[in-house]
Amino acid sequence: MTTSTTASLVSVRLITDDVAALARFYERVTGTSAHWSTPDFAEVATPAGTLALGSTRTVALFSAGSARPADNHTAIIEFLVADVDAEYERLRATVDDVVQEPTTMPWGNRSLLLRDPDGNLVNLFTPVDPGARTTFAADHTE
Repeated sequence: MTTSTTASLVSVRLITDDVAALARFYERVTGTSAHWSTPDFAEVATPAGTLALGSTRTVALFSAGSARPADNHTAIIEFLVADVDAEYERLRATVDDVVQEPTTMPWGNRSLLLRDPDGNLVNLFTPVDPGARTTFAADHTE
């Protein structure tokens, strides 16, 4: 058996007091239905990886107090989309907190920044300049 030092990112898990509210939000954002394993755990699978949603009740299974819901101040959950402006039009009436309307960033992505019901930052983006398109063409397109 060969061991490898390369790890593969499989999912990001958000801990929340309201799994159903987060699941509805991410279903709306991604257009993908959540898969529910239990009332305390759901996953929204995308072609690039899975967003897992766990209830605060699941934290004790890892280590009591190791994660706190709605307490993220550093991470941004990002989704590559075909047309960020169209996504903004589709979502703006149903998303409570739009932090930044579609804006072209200096690195060549057009980005829409939202907050999910727990306050986590969510970035929907579309590469718009040639350099950004090249960066995402090989590994991130469906």
